Amino acid sequence: MEFVIKISQFLLSLSLLIVLHELGHFIPAKLFKTKVEKFYLFFDVKFSLFKKKIGETVYGIGWLPLGGYVKIAGMIDESMDKEQMALPPKPWEFRSKPAWQRLIIMLGGVTVNFILAYIIYVFISFGYGDADVKVDSLKDGYWIEHPILKEAGFKTGDKVLKINDNAIVNDSDIGQYLIEAQSITIERDGQTKTFDLPEDFLGQLSSSGSKDLFEYRVPFMVANIADSSANKSKDIKKGDIIKSINGKELVYYDQLKDNLNGIKDTSVDVELMRDGKLIKTQLTLDKDGKFGFNPYRIHPDFEDLGYYEVFRKEYTFGESFAAGGKKFTKTITNYFSQLKAIFSPSTGAYKGLGGFKAIYDVFPEVWSWYSFWKLTAFLSIMLAILNLLPIPALDGGHVMFLLYEMISGRKPSEKFLERAQVIGFFILIALVLFANGNDIFKAITQ
Repeated sequence: MEFVIKISQFLLSLSLLIVLHELGHFIPAKLFKTKVEKFYLFFDVKFSLFKKKIGETVYGIGWLPLGGYVKIAGMIDESMDKEQMALPPKPWEFRSKPAWQRLIIMLGGVTVNFILAYIIYVFISFGYGDADVKVDSLKDGYWIEHPILKEAGFKTGDKVLKINDNAIVNDSDIGQYLIEAQSITIERDGQTKTFDLPEDFLGQLSSSGSKDLFEYRVPFMVANIADSSANKSKDIKKGDIIKSINGKELVYYDQLKDNLNGIKDTSVDVELMRDGKLIKTQLTLDKDGKFGFNPYRIHPDFEDLGYYEVFRKEYTFGESFAAGGKKFTKTITNYFSQLKAIFSPSTGAYKGLGGFKAIYDVFPEVWSWYSFWKLTAFLSIMLAILNLLPIPALDGGHVMFLLYEMISGRKPSEKFLERAQVIGFFILIALVLFANGNDIFKAITQ
């Protein structure tokens, strides 16, 4: 069921972004009376799952979900229709239109992606407001389990004060500044300490496979009980909080290992909190020293129980435009920082470059419209920025040649554009293979 939910969100988001991106090319092409021969969601290599011709355009759905396209007459694109290009230009063809019209057609897709992301952020601000955890409310700091963080010297209980020279006020600040982190200042046992990070720190984090970095210290609240658990029939329920084991207090889930101290395959005395009341019972540990149920990592009750404080802010519809704009610009700035790191080999960030599986993995296992729209807005910006890269076969490559034509007054030859398109296509294939190869490598080795 979790797979169905994740793949449904992934395909819905991807389809929405592709259709709207291609619509951004389609609409100005039609406005400038340019013939559009095909409008496709996904690629129709050899055959289509669905197609229907309406007017002069064939609309369809391909079987290969690696993107989509519009085929504009008289344009050198991925279709490489050399027969059409060998014929004299027709008035309705792309190549016959003025350079400024061709530029608008090529920028239409990324423009729609940017507008879509901004609109989503506006409605997220209006519908959900802002919510963030205040770092000074984490009285006993963060839970540190990530091996790279531990290797760098961080310990459970550390409070994050600064990344580089940026003060950390809210929990989301960590993710924002960690991309370009060179040093992190923490508070440990009342003393301040600064860790200088290796140049490839981001690369180490990206290639480690673990997404859990600075985690909240929360209680051991029962989330679900496995059918195979020996405690299935005992007095334990979803939402119970384990407060002590064999008389030893358990404040945080991360203290569990120390509290059990290697105990396995036996029964232990446990004190539970349920609906504000303490209940004493006995639970069984299996041969691996586990109870057979998982804890909640995030739960609304944690704030009420005083484990952290959530800062919330609501916006009127008018205020949402400015709030959405801040989210929009912040996302773009952060993504450019990521690209800068990826294209700097010394950071090692390229090791974390992922393909379709990496995108699929970011969607939650439960359906959340908030998460869906937030991720869709981010992916829309990512799609726009990547399409603007000056690589032939991408929108940015076409824009680069059009700007050259407009500035110099000379149009590159169609033979040159065809060769550039082939080169760009192979560059894209190499990038796709590298990114998805990273996904496969991580799946095998981690």
